[in-house]
Amino acid sequence: MRRKPIELAAVATAAVPGLTPTAVSSAPDDPADFDSALLLDSEGKRWRVRSPRHAEASARLETEFLVLRAFAPAIRAELPFLMPTVAGSVRLGTLSTFVYSHLAGSTRSVEELTAGPDVLAREIGVALAAIHDLPRALVNNADLPSYTPNEFRQRRLNELDQAATTGKIPPALLLRWEHALEDVSLWRFNPSVVHGDLHEDNLLVEGQRVTAVTGWTDLRIGDPADDFAWLVASNEQDFVDAVLDAYTASRRDTPDNHLLRRAALSAEFALAQYLVKGIASDDSGMIAEAEEMLATLERDVQEYGGQPISVEPQPASVAGEPGPAGKEPVVRAADAGATPSVPSVTVVPVPVPAPVQPAVLVTPIPAEPAAGARSGGSPADGGAATDNSRDQGLATSGTEAGDFAGPDDTSTAAITIIDPTKSQAGS
Repeated sequence: MRRKPIELAAVATAAVPGLTPTAVSSAPDDPADFDSALLLDSEGKRWRVRSPRHAEASARLETEFLVLRAFAPAIRAELPFLMPTVAGSVRLGTLSTFVYSHLAGSTRSVEELTAGPDVLAREIGVALAAIHDLPRALVNNADLPSYTPNEFRQRRLNELDQAATTGKIPPALLLRWEHALEDVSLWRFNPSVVHGDLHEDNLLVEGQRVTAVTGWTDLRIGDPADDFAWLVASNEQDFVDAVLDAYTASRRDTPDNHLLRRAALSAEFALAQYLVKGIASDDSGMIAEAEEMLATLERDVQEYGGQPISVEPQPASVAGEPGPAGKEPVVRAADAGATPSVPSVTVVPVPVPAPVQPAVLVTPIPAEPAAGARSGGSPADGGAATDNSRDQGLATSGTEAGDFAGPDDTSTAAITIIDPTKSQAGS
């Protein structure tokens, strides 16, 4: 249920004892997650109230409370801008509402910021550099998320898979984002402290100065390009370049060359994240708005090419290969009947070799003459007896030969054939 500013004023009196509101107005914030209001009390002080609309938003406010408490006075003193201070909180059911001390300055639209003087662009660049140069121990000690480049890239791939399952992401955008996430050369950067939710509503400006930065609900160690996404989405290249120049000059570490490419990916992918959030909350208005913005982005990419993202050129889809999440492949001109290209490898048939001669030439052993022919008898009257005698002689001689040739010698050359009829005649 959405809370009206007057209701938030009543909640604030419970969070901060002695607070007596005399005036109240709405404050810009993320309407899907928070209800916000600005209060003026009887002493002329101003306060800001943020009330979450669901459990996830409440958890983010509680995280911000831990983050702001981790910023010691010494760290705050080194920053070129002010940070909010929590004055009190109250729990309504399962959700926690927080009251903050008001900071000087006001929010401006992206159009007002980009149309502003160059000194304002330099102020934003210096503020970004100060955030990214914060000590990493600040995040680690608060037990906040920390990602290496590869972990961050894998996290985005998982989010892309989740978005693809909705079936509402245009296939051309899925291929574009998937190719960028698989381009490993794009993801070589030094992780730093990242605000995580930086946009025009979290910058307070007074004159030509950035006076305060708010919305510290997503502080983490990760990709510094995420804090540039809202700038790249403005499509004001001169303004972005001015911010980047001031940022580079103020950073202790030199930014990587692909920071703005990843920022463009983050800006585009935010539409898919917005769609997933709308589906999770069953908000038909968010879903319809996200689908419309995704369709507009798809048309812009197809017509103008979109912001450059991948370092490596995106390859053409091959017919028959499914895209991400089972999407139908894009049919190119070559797949629609164009002359196929000649393969780069020529296949030559291997000739069948001629029969190989054996290494050992085996000559057949000639058959022994019939015993009957040697003794002068005919096969009719003595062949059978003679054959029988020869068989007995083979058996006897084989045994004798085996005694000299060894038990493993099976060669017929070691067998001596003795004719028993000749032996009897000689005796």
